[in-house]
Amino acid sequence: MLPWRYLGYVGYYVGAGLISGAVVHHPMAPARYSLIAASGVLVFLLATVLNDIVLAIERQPLSRILRVLGTSTMLSFGLGMLSGGMQHFADLPERCAVLIPLGIVLSFVAFFLKEAERPWRRIFGLMGLAILVVTALTFLGLRHIAPTMAQSGGGHSHSDVVPEKGSDEGQEGDHGSGTTSPPSQPATPPDDTRPSEEPAHDDGHQH
Repeated sequence: MLPWRYLGYVGYYVGAGLISGAVVHHPMAPARYSLIAASGVLVFLLATVLNDIVLAIERQPLSRILRVLGTSTMLSFGLGMLSGGMQHFADLPERCAVLIPLGIVLSFVAFFLKEAERPWRRIFGLMGLAILVVTALTFLGLRHIAPTMAQSGGGHSHSDVVPEKGSDEGQEGDHGSGTTSPPSQPATPPDDTRPSEEPAHDDGHQH
């Protein structure tokens, strides 16, 4: 049973990792990163089914199974937003300043809906208030720092377009050809460039 639980926990982390990269980079290639996010959700849900349903000590009713699957999907996105936003804040500060607070709230709500017996009392209780305050302060702080990070250009920018191989060389070649290529030579003049002599006038006189 322990090896199966190991696979389940690997699925948790791999799924959250795939989602974290997808939610951050999604605007750059929506089709590609949507597929990655869907793959991450599938891996996370398979791990949830394995750990919370297949390996559960007691047989779970259908309502509990549906609740676990739904809240696990929320939890996977919340953790992905939080971890991906923290990892790429220096690269995409404006976007990650929103993803990090949203990830905190989503993961908190999803976790207690999934695990707690009376989740709404926890969510709207003292702990929920503390999470709300932390989230608000995090959002305001990151929004304040984000313009500075964008101006300083910290981290590696994901928006830079990588020039194709040989493009610079081609440009240099074009520029170089304009300065190093000798101007085209005029056509070689005929060998006899002297003006033709006037023909002799055959007027009967000897000159």
